[in-house]
Amino acid sequence: MSREFGLIIIGDEILSGRRQDRHMARVIELLGARGHALAWVRYLGDERVRLTAALREAFASGDVVFSCGGIGATPDDHTRQCAAAALGRPLVLHPGALALIEERMRDVAAEQGQAYLPDRPDNVHRLNMGVFPEGAELIPNPYNKIPGFSVGDVHFVPGFPVMAHPMIEWLLDQRYAGLVPRAHLERSVYVRGSMEATLTPLMEALEAGHPGVKVFSLPSVDHPQRGRHIELGVKGEPVATQAAFLALQAGLAALPGVEFSTE
Repeated sequence: MSREFGLIIIGDEILSGRRQDRHMARVIELLGARGHALAWVRYLGDERVRLTAALREAFASGDVVFSCGGIGATPDDHTRQCAAAALGRPLVLHPGALALIEERMRDVAAEQGQAYLPDRPDNVHRLNMGVFPEGAELIPNPYNKIPGFSVGDVHFVPGFPVMAHPMIEWLLDQRYAGLVPRAHLERSVYVRGSMEATLTPLMEALEAGHPGVKVFSLPSVDHPQRGRHIELGVKGEPVATQAAFLALQAGLAALPGVEFSTE
């Protein structure tokens, strides 16, 4: 079977521009290397009501969803709490996460030449990073051992790309290696001497005549090599898409004054 993939990127710092999103492009790359595609993406701030509603939709979607950010233990991190609220489950300290966090704290103490003091207030507070919705499964973190968590097909990883991306890659290779990639073909031409309004009837006819095929139009006014042009194309199941592409070329050839090429 095949599945659709979604991505949720969380953090006020992304929406304010203090940090730039580095997740979407990498997730597209990781999926593409395995024959999959990203179906949707959502950017959300650190606001509990909106985040809870979005996560409730993600759990109900049936999609494979990766959620990046907000799983720490500072006051501006709300993802764990919102996931629990969306599921209607309590938050509990995961025993496996407890062991990993304690292991990490011992490692840090040893690196600093200090004794590990589990009852020290800051160490006790760090255990909150292992408090997940009841029934969650762990996602290993090769960077610092502090795990993410999964509930069903919704997976929660940190906002740090250096941690999040290897964790997502692990999920793709361990949980979803058996998914069949969607058969997909994309063909396009570069059109000159026309405008989108003129091409719209042809685009509508292509979609009507080739069910399941999507038509796309990408105009450019200042391309350094091609100048003003429109990239016009079709995408979808390979056999239907190839038929639609032939019809696209025939339709363009019938329009007076229109030039097109594949390069």
